[in-house]
Order: sequence, then C-alpha cells, then structure tokens
Amino acid sequence: MQYRKDKYGKELSILGYGCMRFSRKGLGIDLEKAEQEVMYAIEHGVNYLDTAYIYPGSEVAVGEILERNHCRDRVYIATKLPQYLIKSRKSLDKYFNEQLERLKTDHIDYYLMHMLTDIAAWEKLKALGIEEWIAQKKEEGKIINLGFSYHGNSEMFLKILEDYHWDFCQIQYNYLDEHSQAGRKGLMAAAEKNIPVIIMEPLRGGKLVGLMPDSGKKLIAGHKKGWSAAEWAFRWLYNQPQVTCVLSGMNSLDMVEENIRIASQCQVGEFSEDDFDFIEKVKTEINQKTKVGCTGCGYCMPCPKGIDIPTAFKCYNQMYTENKKSGRGEYLQITALQKDMADLGACIECGKCESHCPQHLPIRKHIKEARKALMPFHYRIAIKVVRKFKFW
Repeated sequence: MQYRKDKYGKELSILGYGCMRFSRKGLGIDLEKAEQEVMYAIEHGVNYLDTAYIYPGSEVAVGEILERNHCRDRVYIATKLPQYLIKSRKSLDKYFNEQLERLKTDHIDYYLMHMLTDIAAWEKLKALGIEEWIAQKKEEGKIINLGFSYHGNSEMFLKILEDYHWDFCQIQYNYLDEHSQAGRKGLMAAAEKNIPVIIMEPLRGGKLVGLMPDSGKKLIAGHKKGWSAAEWAFRWLYNQPQVTCVLSGMNSLDMVEENIRIASQCQVGEFSEDDFDFIEKVKTEINQKTKVGCTGCGYCMPCPKGIDIPTAFKCYNQMYTENKKSGRGEYLQITALQKDMADLGACIECGKCESHCPQHLPIRKHIKEARKALMPFHYRIAIKVVRKFKFW
C-alpha cells in the first residue's frame, strides 16, 4: 500500500474504503461478509474508512467491525454530518452524538459537512453557529479534521473552499468528470491551498467498469497493457499527485484484492501521451451510448411511490450500452417479479428525487423517457399478468 500525507503530515492510504455499498442481506447489511472484506483491506494497509449518517446501517456496521477486531486505532474514520437535516444548534449535538454511539468511538478523525452544493448551505450552517460548534468539538478532541463533501459546479466549490479553514475536502472526480462538478479546477485549487482531496465515485457508479458499453470494454480488453477497466480508472487518478485518497465502494474480496494491488503498484506521472489518448477514446465510446448520467448513489431514494429510480436508470442505460433485450429483461425482473416494487408509471412528478440528486439530473424527465423505452406495450401487458397472478 502507498500513502499520501494530509495537511498535518498524517499518512493516508491512497485507497480508501467507501462503506456505502456494503453487500446487503435481507433488510440489513451482510455484516460477516463486510467484516471479512474490511479486515482484509485493513490488514493490507488501508487506513481510511468513509461512511455517513444516511448510509443505511453503514456507521453501525463500521463500529461493530472495528470493535470486534480491536482495531479502531489502526484506521481513520471519516463520516458526515447530514447538514440538510440540521435546523438548530441543538440538532448538531444530537446527530453527532448518535454517530459517535453508532461508530463506538469517542472521536471522528475526518468529519465532513455532507453534500454541500452551494455556498448557501454552508452559510445556513454558519448562521446556526456551526463554526463555534466545530471549534468546541476540536478543542474537546472529538473532531480531529473538518472538511466537506461536494456536489455542484466548480465556481461554487471555489467559494466554499475560500470561506473556511478546511482541513480536507471530498469531490466526485474521474476521467469522465474531469471538467464537471468541482473537476480538475477544484482539485488544483485545493492542492494549491495544501488541502487534501478525497475522491469519490472513481468508477462513476459502475459506468467506467461493468456498465461501460461493449465497444469500450473491447477497447480495454485489446490494449497491450492488459489493465482492467477499473485499473485504468484508478491509475488515471493516482497519476495525479494532487489526489490524496481514492474511495472505492468495495463489496467483494476480489474487488478489495485488485484495488489493493493497483494502489501498491501505481506511480505518479506514469501515464504517457498514448495512455491519455486511449482514455479519450474510451470516453467517446461511453458518452455516445449512455442515456442518463446516474451514478447509482441512491440519494434520490426512497421514492414516495416505491420506484427504484437508480435501478430503473441502470436498466435504461443497459439497453444502449449492451442491448435492448438485456435492459428490458432486467427491468421486468426488478418490477414485475418483486411484490412491493412499483414501476416507472407510478411516478407522480413530486420532484423529491431531484431535490436530493448530487448530479442535479432532471430525474422526472428521464423517468418519462426511461418508461417509454423500458416499457413498450407488450412489456406492460407482461407486467400486469405477472402481478395479477402473483408469480413472485
């Protein structure tokens, strides 16, 4: 494992464990499987674990795993204040104390204001006394480093970056998002201020790996370097010294092993001009096929009408990155064959999903388009028949 230093000289593993996508079992997290994967990562040098208040069961799982294995002192915990839920100074303590209890710890190493999208959200917190609250928690040793995670444009990112003495920040960044959201402009601005940058969505919710169009997969499979799609994406990031740590939502031991190998072998500046040209060719293949830029993060959920929005968009994209039959077939399975699943036709256009989407997607518009593509007349008939006779 390789390490890069934070603002104060602490060494962070360049691979961080993103704990949002733990495998699930029934209604909860498959704790035994998650424990095996997290502990393998820790034993092989991963020391940064990222979770959040709103990731279902994640903080509790992380706390349980670290307590069981007596290894709290071997890792840095990063978690996030749900700033969008904060209505008063009192609620700051309520959520923070609950997080300490869930994580079975007396301090948070890297604490983030979750999902800031513009300066207004930060100013609202300041009006509630967040700066004084942070200073108190730091003095008490309960918060070590203070940062923010960001989804918005680069200009607004720069405003937030300049408004406080941040210890670190977290941005969505990958070769498909090089010039969107905070982008390279935000990355370089943070680096110039000596603010460590944690990377989320390095694989764009699967769009740079399994959800990549077949044409892109063929390009990668035919390259002489023999790197996997994930390896190209991670090495593109690690090639940049301004990147401190890259989070990966690992949920299989194979994934953990591959990512650790890459993080142990990569080098800053190893990309050649030919490598950058190759990435551009892959981007072209991805962009010409993808219909919706959904990362599958799930922030749009739950839908009041029970629609599984990320999965529906995954199937919609699959129709064009693989083939129509494949996307429609999978969508049929996740709607008609599940007792409590609503199809896209149940959308009432309330807009709740759009208000929480980090990508700022016009979800209601895409739902209409996806429904038309995924549910032609004969599929709608099939869904009605399956649900009438309760084939699930």
